[in-house]
Amino acid sequence: MMASLARRTAILLALLVAVSAIVFAVMNLLPGDPAAVMLGTAARPDTLAALRTELGLDQPRVLRWLRWLAGVVHGDFGRSITYGVPVSDLVAQRLVVTLPLAASALLLAVGIGLPLGILAASRRGSPSDHLAAVFAQLGVALPNFWIGLLLVLLVSSHLGWLPAGGFPGWSAGASAVSSLALPTLALALPQAAVLTRVTRAAVLDTAGEDFMRTALAKGLSRRAALLRHGVRNALIPVVTVIGLQFSYLLAGTVLVENVFALPGLGQLAYLALQQRDLMTVQAVALLFAGSVVVVNGLVDLLHLWIDPRLRSQA
Repeated sequence: MMASLARRTAILLALLVAVSAIVFAVMNLLPGDPAAVMLGTAARPDTLAALRTELGLDQPRVLRWLRWLAGVVHGDFGRSITYGVPVSDLVAQRLVVTLPLAASALLLAVGIGLPLGILAASRRGSPSDHLAAVFAQLGVALPNFWIGLLLVLLVSSHLGWLPAGGFPGWSAGASAVSSLALPTLALALPQAAVLTRVTRAAVLDTAGEDFMRTALAKGLSRRAALLRHGVRNALIPVVTVIGLQFSYLLAGTVLVENVFALPGLGQLAYLALQQRDLMTVQAVALLFAGSVVVVNGLVDLLHLWIDPRLRSQA
């Protein structure tokens, strides 16, 4: 077991290094010159060359990547070209908005999708099953930013129940929570629809297993057998999807935070990309991509805990 954990950890670290190389390469292939963006088109060539040297843009890309990677290991993501402050400070300031938003959206998606999928599977062919299928279809078809715009028009503009955007800071208490309510709902509904479909299919797949036939032969009803034995054995694909959803929700904040004017990582990435602030864009992109790798690694470990048969094969 320890050998398996060590191997998985080594693979995880190698993937993170590979992700950093890909992120750095993609960011540096984008058109435009950060030094020219900072100084403007009327900058003198010698001033432009001096700034490029100061920013390290005149060095080979491989060397720049290695220096950037060494800094990332120590928590130093470089200095923002636009804001003139360490990128790590910018990321830390924005994470206090994005992480609670993504986490609350995931909890809401699980709270809706998991029970609804189990209910639909236990009552296959019933009206509740058909309603769950309609919800799943609509949720998958509608993008989260469009749902966000609808919520702003209906709940904020028409009904006036919740604020349409902005974030007053956590010190505002209930106002801060209410400002995240609509973006949380906009992020959660599409993921709840996906989770409903996956949960229903996974639970129904267990219905034909030998242990389910044994449970039915012992006198349990189909619904009781599904709830008592089928749900736990259907958790592996469901947990996999939930892990992917958290990473997707982090990246999905790019659009939703701009719709609701939230000062999170998504808005930071959008503004930094507009201003050609490579250091900031690299840091946010690495954080988003790295979260996918790390969450997938944690999901693999969770699989071992859910299914003892996998531990014997590890």
